[in-house]
Amino acid sequence: MNAKKLSLKIAFAALIACSAEAQNTSPYSWDNLPKIQQPVFRKDTIRISSFGAVPDGHQLNTKAINDAIAACSKKGGGVVLVTPGIWITGPVVLKSNVNLHIQEAATLLFTTDKTQYDLTEGSYEGKSAARNESPISGINLENIAITGKGILDGNGDVWRAVHKSQLTEGQWKAKVASGGVLKDDGKTWYPSEQFKAASTQNMSMLLTPGKTPKDFAHMKDFLRPNLVVLNNCKKVLLEGVTFQNSGAWCLHPLMCEDLTLRNVRVKNPEYAHNGDGMDIESCKNFLIEGCTLDVGDDAICIKSGKDEEGRKRGKPTENGVIRNNIVYNGHGGFVVGSEMSGGARNIFVENCTFMGTDKGLRFKSVRGRGGVVENIYARNIFMKDIAQEAIFFDLYYFVKFATDGERDMSPVVNEGTPVFRNMQFEDIVCSGAKKGVFVRGLPEMPVRNIVMKNMVLTSDIGMELTDADQIKFDNVQLITSNTKPVIFTENATNVSFSGIKYNKKSDVLISVNGERSKDLKIEKTDMSSAQKATEFGKGASDKSLTVKVVK
Repeated sequence: MNAKKLSLKIAFAALIACSAEAQNTSPYSWDNLPKIQQPVFRKDTIRISSFGAVPDGHQLNTKAINDAIAACSKKGGGVVLVTPGIWITGPVVLKSNVNLHIQEAATLLFTTDKTQYDLTEGSYEGKSAARNESPISGINLENIAITGKGILDGNGDVWRAVHKSQLTEGQWKAKVASGGVLKDDGKTWYPSEQFKAASTQNMSMLLTPGKTPKDFAHMKDFLRPNLVVLNNCKKVLLEGVTFQNSGAWCLHPLMCEDLTLRNVRVKNPEYAHNGDGMDIESCKNFLIEGCTLDVGDDAICIKSGKDEEGRKRGKPTENGVIRNNIVYNGHGGFVVGSEMSGGARNIFVENCTFMGTDKGLRFKSVRGRGGVVENIYARNIFMKDIAQEAIFFDLYYFVKFATDGERDMSPVVNEGTPVFRNMQFEDIVCSGAKKGVFVRGLPEMPVRNIVMKNMVLTSDIGMELTDADQIKFDNVQLITSNTKPVIFTENATNVSFSGIKYNKKSDVLISVNGERSKDLKIEKTDMSSAQKATEFGKGASDKSLTVKVVK
């Protein structure tokens, strides 16, 4: 590397590593939350039955429903009413100034006939891709809503593959008997031969230069649609409705502004691959409140594009309030990443309950993503039976380490280096998890400036911190079954522990590891309750830790 390039990389690293005071600070606080504008509609009401729709669970009502929406919008907007019954339909396209209201006991059931869904230019995990048309979609709209107490069902099983290990024996036999094809080893069911070929041959769905959606006709079955995709819309409301059984992601607002998701229910089977609940991507000013999720992948997820494409888009997900939600099954309760290349900032999460999710607060990325995630605040978070980590940061998402466990220690910082910094979590209770807190940054870019206070975490393992900088723990109780040690650090710097409570007669309170460890501090903590208060390994010096003894 020449001297000029090296100096540029050093300058970039210095810029990224600046303190919060020198960088961006949030214009918001718990006393000054982001404000989200709500849509307003005319009272004029049009019934889809007036356009010939029939709720018999048989007739295809696509044209009638879309004609009703178009007519309502053309007249200046209002309410399009879906009354009780089962309404079979193909893709529904929303229009500006229309509130699609689905009454209680009404179900919009999307057809299993895949020919009804056109191939279109869409997005897959933050990159442009060929997709089947979404059951519900809208682009460049303003003042739109889906409300009521009814159900939108994407008939997702017709789109999804499933592994034998994910089903009971009876469910597996029923799935095989329903049609489709098996993988050669007999352990995976595919909806069709076309799906099987695309999956086993790792065919790409990405729209590279010169390709159009029509070029992907040979793998159409594989291009599973998200249930609801709203692209570049303003003043959006989803309220009261149950969204379920999506082919891939369930709710996907993309580049929307003034977005409200209130009291919705999102449900997908546990085996639903990519069965995310809500993926809020590159949106500005949003509110998620009173929602209940039980899904097959991440539940409430913040995204902003992937790698270079996301960085070029340059639209962070920002200015959000997430409160009073319940998450049951899911790979994470509240999640940021891993596609966060446009960044995320100024997000407030409070009064949420996670019951049985894989992880609780989950932050993930990897080298090459880039993007800055900052000013994330969470309080009053309550978790039970978390399968893995309650609080989780990992900048090695989907990286396979060498068999000896060593990581790439290359200290290169560039536009592809992800940054997670400036967050505060407080008043958190977790009753049951594998690990209480897990933080793994990059050697060249630690997870930085995180405050965690007033927490009670009951877990097998207490804390594991690797390449973490400026992390503060205050008034934290760790109730652990594994106390060898309670707290493990490796190459952590400027980490302080104050008022830590832990099991009496724990084997080791804190194990400090790594030759880059420095400026660790423990205070207001009774070190005498542990059989061994401290230990040092992997080149760590005992001078890296300062203990202020409680008298």
